[in-house]
Amino acid sequence: MTNSVEERWVRRFRDDDESATKLVCFPHAGSVAGQYRTWPRGLPPDIGVMAVRYPGREERFDDPFPSGLEALADDIADALGELARQRMVLFGHCFGATVAHEVALRLQDRGYPPAVLCVSGTKPPHALAGGRMVPTTDEDIIAHVVSLDASRAPAFENPILREAVLPAVRDDYRLVGGYSGGSRPPLTCPIHAYAGADDTEVTPEEIRGWADMTQGAFRLRVLPGGHFYLKPEEDALLADLRQVLDLVGSGTATV
Repeated sequence: MTNSVEERWVRRFRDDDESATKLVCFPHAGSVAGQYRTWPRGLPPDIGVMAVRYPGREERFDDPFPSGLEALADDIADALGELARQRMVLFGHCFGATVAHEVALRLQDRGYPPAVLCVSGTKPPHALAGGRMVPTTDEDIIAHVVSLDASRAPAFENPILREAVLPAVRDDYRLVGGYSGGSRPPLTCPIHAYAGADDTEVTPEEIRGWADMTQGAFRLRVLPGGHFYLKPEEDALLADLRQVLDLVGSGTATV
């Protein structure tokens, strides 16, 4: 049974009575829940696939932006509600990984830790102490986005599209820059980490620092590609996630 708050925050791509495990995905900065719309095709039918809807985009275009990344995590943890009491795996890329981790900490505090946290393309919070230096002007933000993903360039070259997408991108960068990072309590669930071999933003070795964020098992998988390896390597990533989800379903995810 869902509620209106959960529906506002969570977009369901597949979720029915056969979905024993729920995979909840967190988009990267400036992106949308629809980023994960193709994932059900690459995952078993007993896996529910859904993504978080951040404010200020898609169906929530008129909703106010959060005051900070921690406040965003508070709202998402609250919105997950009954979903958090089911067997759930969190996956986030870059900014989304940081948000997913903060949500996992809140769910753990409430007695409902996720079965597994999957993080991709970002440093752990203790490596972000003091915040990150991020672009602040519109032109610098656009240049940074395009340097990581050239396919985003047309959206910023078209004045109408630029006006539509830039506010969310700008605000996500504000949240990234304002995030204090630093020490966090360890999770009890395993962490599976993913890295692009040629990522110019973060190295696989830096991502390996996520091992310090859990009392459970840790594993790092490095895939070909840069910061946004997810799309060209989607088949390989989902094949690996199938193994993770199999462990969750068999009750051996902590091994």
